[in-house]
Amino acid sequence: MEKEAVLKVSNLNVFYKNRKRKLFTPKKFKKIQALYDVSVEVLEGEVLAIAGESGCGKSTLARAIVGINKDYTGEIWQKYADPQMVFQDPYNSLNPAKKIGWLLEEPLKVDKSRKWTRQERKKRVEEIMEEIELPLNMLERYPSQLSGGQRQRVCIGIALMRNPKLLIADEPVSALDVTIQAQIMELLRNLHKKLGISIIFISHDLRVVYQISDHVMIMRHGKVVEYGETKEVYRNPKAEYTKQLLLAAGIVKKETEL
Repeated sequence: MEKEAVLKVSNLNVFYKNRKRKLFTPKKFKKIQALYDVSVEVLEGEVLAIAGESGCGKSTLARAIVGINKDYTGEIWQKYADPQMVFQDPYNSLNPAKKIGWLLEEPLKVDKSRKWTRQERKKRVEEIMEEIELPLNMLERYPSQLSGGQRQRVCIGIALMRNPKLLIADEPVSALDVTIQAQIMELLRNLHKKLGISIIFISHDLRVVYQISDHVMIMRHGKVVEYGETKEVYRNPKAEYTKQLLLAAGIVKKETEL
């Protein structure tokens, strides 16, 4: 049975304002184009990885999808509303003045699709704590009292509170050490398998991308340079830029070494 799309992005061009200006010049901000005619789709229950060097437009695309950046032309169609995002830095993503229990409950308090009772919120928090594999006694702690890996688990939990059908993970392990990276990757794989959720996984690390994705899209300078099934792209890259990235990551060898 063919899978349906949960997201379709067509001919997307995204812009932002250049807020740098010279002294004594009029306060006019010139628009800068960040994405150029980007088209991609995400299927039900699949993991799409978006890879490329810093500044290539990966995060810009993600922010347009979740509605943070609304200055664009083209079309973003979503089967389900309210995709959720997990950001790179778990510490800056969490309010340091609030306890973990409060942070997890907050998405349910502002949920416009339904009214959650206090008892329902508490139950849902406990369910999510089990999903992200953290003990309930951490609900009374503050973000500063958790490790980096534990904080990222909380960020993932917050994103999952309202049962989204699409999760966007923007460099979710790049701020963590290698051991903790592996644990968070394993958590994401388990959640994907258990919940059947679609995931857009953004990373500059092609080794990490290979571990989790079904399809991969390679970006450079705001444009898509290659797209396909992950194994096929890694085995038979067509774009020269993709070959360079795989070579730099040590995934393929120079032809002279083969």
